[in-house]
Amino acid sequence: MTAVSANSGAAALRPDLARIAQWIEPGSRVLDLGCGDGALLAWLRDNRQVRGAGVEIDDQCVITCVQRGVEVIQQNMEGGLALFGDKQFETVVLSQTLQSMHHTTHILREMMRVARQGIVSFPNFGYWPHGWSILRGRMPVTGQMPYQWYNTPNIHLCTLRDFEDLAAQVGLRIIERATFNEGREVRVLPQWRSTLAMYRFASD
Repeated sequence: MTAVSANSGAAALRPDLARIAQWIEPGSRVLDLGCGDGALLAWLRDNRQVRGAGVEIDDQCVITCVQRGVEVIQQNMEGGLALFGDKQFETVVLSQTLQSMHHTTHILREMMRVARQGIVSFPNFGYWPHGWSILRGRMPVTGQMPYQWYNTPNIHLCTLRDFEDLAAQVGLRIIERATFNEGREVRVLPQWRSTLAMYRFASD
């Protein structure tokens, strides 16, 4: 697929966020969980006429969202998405946050309750240098996972196959997958060569 051009009237998006934008219908309603500084929602608003809302816990990120004119709710997602009604959105996004959630299956089910499709991305623990690092007796530290073992927020690391197995268990139908390494899309042997995995899914 051709990547979304993210330069028309807005700051350029990261390649993974550009792919997320490609998966979102113009004019639709989007919920971005862990929306960070609101870059994705601002781009979707300005370039795709998307009506979006974000959920974020970090104070500075919430301030940046407000400065960008992005609707944001400051809340911890671990408590669920009770603020939102069933199928209130067309798409719900959880970008590079799934691995830090304590209740993984719960958040996936909640995503499917509030939206017609979900998009998640997470670091791929199956990236081959990670295995080499473990063989040398060290936990992996890479660009996608830059933390030491004692200060990492990543508590539920997984491989592509791990996520696909979990998706099947909780009744998610995977529509599309994309994988990246340092901003470049990986199409050959992604389970070993990619640092970031991204999935678009719906409920069975």
